[in-house]
Amino acid sequence: MFRKSIRQKIIGIAAGLIILAVITSILSMVLAGRVGHLLDELTGRYIPAYGHLARVNIKSLERSVALRRMMGARMMEAAPDQAAYTEQLKRFQDLDADVAREATAARQLINAIIEDPSTPSDNAALGRLDARIEATTTDLRRRVNEESARVIQRLDARDFPDAARMMAGVDQLRDEFDDRIDGIRADMLRQVEASASTVVGQQRHAIAISAAVTGIASVLGFVFAMLVGTGITRPVLRLLEGTREVEAGRLDQPISITTRDEIGQLSAAFNRMIERLRQNQRIRETFGRYIDPRVAEGLLDQPALAAADGQRRTMTVMFCDMKGFTTLSEGVTPQGLVKIMNLYLSTMSEPIHAHHGIIDKYIGDAIMAYWGPPFVDEAQQADLACLAAVEMVGRIAGLRKALPELLGVRTIPAECDLRIGIATGEALVGSIGSAFMMNYTVMGATVNLASRLEGANKLYGSRCLISQATAEAGAAVIEVREIDSIVVLGQTQAQTVFEIMGAKGRLTPEQELLRDRYGEGLAAYRAQRWDEARAGFAAALEVSPGDGPSLALVARIEGMKQNPPAADWDGAWKLERK
Repeated sequence: MFRKSIRQKIIGIAAGLIILAVITSILSMVLAGRVGHLLDELTGRYIPAYGHLARVNIKSLERSVALRRMMGARMMEAAPDQAAYTEQLKRFQDLDADVAREATAARQLINAIIEDPSTPSDNAALGRLDARIEATTTDLRRRVNEESARVIQRLDARDFPDAARMMAGVDQLRDEFDDRIDGIRADMLRQVEASASTVVGQQRHAIAISAAVTGIASVLGFVFAMLVGTGITRPVLRLLEGTREVEAGRLDQPISITTRDEIGQLSAAFNRMIERLRQNQRIRETFGRYIDPRVAEGLLDQPALAAADGQRRTMTVMFCDMKGFTTLSEGVTPQGLVKIMNLYLSTMSEPIHAHHGIIDKYIGDAIMAYWGPPFVDEAQQADLACLAAVEMVGRIAGLRKALPELLGVRTIPAECDLRIGIATGEALVGSIGSAFMMNYTVMGATVNLASRLEGANKLYGSRCLISQATAEAGAAVIEVREIDSIVVLGQTQAQTVFEIMGAKGRLTPEQELLRDRYGEGLAAYRAQRWDEARAGFAAALEVSPGDGPSLALVARIEGMKQNPPAADWDGAWKLERK
């Protein structure tokens, strides 16, 4: 099937409009030429013929005046003025030739009008005028000339009375001549007016036809342009509407293809693009279930995130582990264990997502997450991580209640709990891996410290331990208590660790008293005042009988008393295991 391109359609519109314009111009020129031809005849024949007849009349009157002056020159009493007589005689004779010439010119123009078949004229009336001019200027003029000659003879014979008598007859003939010429002029004037009326009518007719043709051409051109233009703009509007749908995220409406031109090809390409976008969206949705959606989005949309070089940035890293998972896994079926893990990971992942954290990976029952640029502002990362930890701890009660219902039992083999470790510091961020598989993650001492703090919860019987940098950065949103100074496995520098007790300003009086009593015991412990330290931790246990850090420090003091630390001891406790 022949396929017209947009260029061909536009050229077709232009060609059609040009053809209509040319037809209109040609018709206008033909009509204008017709009017011009009639106008030329009017100005070149009718009006000049009337002018010649008017001059015949004038020359006849001048000839009569010349004859009278001849009589006056002859009849002078003193002496005849022969010079004046001779001059007027010559003028009398010349004017007769002028009359004949003007009459002949008028007849020639009238005959030219009659002989021209290209113009409308009253040839019969014009023929009668020609005959009348001929009769008047030949027969009547001859009679006038004969009588005038006899008058001149009487003047030459100086027979003035007889000359005067004959002059009256000449005047009578001349009046008849002038009357006939006036009649002919009046009839000729009517022919001039008729020709002028024909010219005006033809001009109006030409204007009307030109206006009608121009209007028809304009309507046809507009209709033609609208038909072709609509054929071009309609698919463009559909394409624009489809683009807005895509911009709004709606990818389920392909564009109907109604043309086979470039716009049709563009629409087909647009539909292919929508299909590709739908595939990419499905990939992103699937990809986002295995990698945090923001990382997946960034890797797809921001090539800089996928760069293998990596960057050193201040990040906050969290490790979360399920306490009692080993015992729990031994007491349920594999299908039940999968249900437990899915519920546990979903429950604990929601606060991380809600506080803009990036879940790096699931390691069995453990969760690794981080906060920091480019996903959150560096100044907010510690606050968000600590608030997420507070919410995660707050969900433990609901999780404990939901697990038996999930398995359809009254109790589960082991009571679940959480251990969380959070550290803030410099880390290597970027795409790390091999040529076969990459992972956008964080690495470094900060990550190791967060993992060790999560494990240190086993030693202190706590739920959420954080580094000093995290405690200082998140001081505006959380309440903490200092737990101990430790050297984690794999590091040589002592780290002061803190426990998150709750959100800022929401501690109960018992929690505040526990923090104070524990702080007093910790200060005595670092000063190696063992009895005073034991008393402080005992006071803390009175406030909270099951306080894990107080129990751990009391047990440690007994060992310290039996095996005192070295003299240069700085109060730090070295962890021997993860």
